[in-house]
Amino acid sequence: MNKPELLAPAGDLEKLKMAIVYGADAVYLGGEEFGLRKASKNFTLEDIEEGIRFAHKRNKKVYVTLNIIPHNEDLIGLDEYVSELEKIGVDGVIVADPGVFSVIRRVAPNMPIHLSTQASATNYETIRFWYDLGIRRIVVARELSLDEIKEIKKKLPKDLEIEAFVHGAMCISYSGRCLLSNYMAGRDANRGECAHPCRWKYNLVEEKRPGEYFPIYEDEKGTFIFNSKDLCMIKYIPELIEAGICSFKIEGRVKSQYYVATVIRAYRKAIDEFFRYKKNYVYKEEWLEEIKKASYRDFTTGFYFKKPTGDDQIYENSSYIRKYDFVGLVLDYDKKTKLATVEQRNRIFVGDEIEIFGPNKEFFTQNIEEMWNENGEKIEVAPHPQQIIKMKMKEPVEEWDIIRKARKD
Repeated sequence: MNKPELLAPAGDLEKLKMAIVYGADAVYLGGEEFGLRKASKNFTLEDIEEGIRFAHKRNKKVYVTLNIIPHNEDLIGLDEYVSELEKIGVDGVIVADPGVFSVIRRVAPNMPIHLSTQASATNYETIRFWYDLGIRRIVVARELSLDEIKEIKKKLPKDLEIEAFVHGAMCISYSGRCLLSNYMAGRDANRGECAHPCRWKYNLVEEKRPGEYFPIYEDEKGTFIFNSKDLCMIKYIPELIEAGICSFKIEGRVKSQYYVATVIRAYRKAIDEFFRYKKNYVYKEEWLEEIKKASYRDFTTGFYFKKPTGDDQIYENSSYIRKYDFVGLVLDYDKKTKLATVEQRNRIFVGDEIEIFGPNKEFFTQNIEEMWNENGEKIEVAPHPQQIIKMKMKEPVEEWDIIRKARKD
């Protein structure tokens, strides 16, 4: 068995670097146009080029999303953009639309193209169609079970790669092909502007009984609008590999830097442990507990083992569960003085109990005994965003290590 690629979201350059440092084999990102995540900061061409240099120096890959479902005006400038991506060395592009595909083939015939989940590839004949056109990686629709993925792998050539989402937010609509946001908020999800109305709380009102609000829930006949739990497959690494999935995709380009580091680190550990021990591999509950220290909704296995039911949805609210805050990023460490230089990310106080973890170390806990500002003055609190402070560490730390604090609310 080949070790699967761990593919991380990168909403901006900082998140790209964090994902790679914390164990991603590749990242996917969006430029300022032609992608489906306008809510993330996204990348200028200069940012993409810097990200590629950072990744390639560490033998990692960068893929760019061009998965918009375009109208005529959305195609303006696509030729030039694809040409620029080719020049700066992008490792592949992610595409959903046949027209965008044809432009890339014309402008950059050697560019690797991955078929986006937005294309809703759910069967081996559809995938064979795209394979015959030259695509060698398919991001399969989220509506497929592991058994269906196995069948696709058996019926198609061995050089076809299957990429699948294994963690993150789930969409109500068929692999993201949603009209609800456009209808209710005037924001077209298929052109990168989803307002996520599936997360809103709804009641049903009958025309002749105004003011009477009936709750929306699921029964044996189905449901109306639903707010899905988050996908989490960290318990099932062996099953994912056995099914033939070669790239484990994490959702979350609009999620935080801390979220990316936490989730990627947990999946990295699980994958590496599987390939270290093979038949003697044992899943560790601590990996899931670490994931739960980033923001999350309750978890589901999506469509992998069965068709989702009401148990896979959330009807009470659309809020995330947040048990910890990201409060600092280590920039430097002096072994002699044991002082760490830290960039503050949330307010922290002398006396706070904190946890520190890194890409290659388990977390340790300590209390903040003293802090100093950039002028060397003692301070009791670091209240300013991205304030540079120093604090003593009871164990050695490194650049990129993260400091978190349990929330009291």
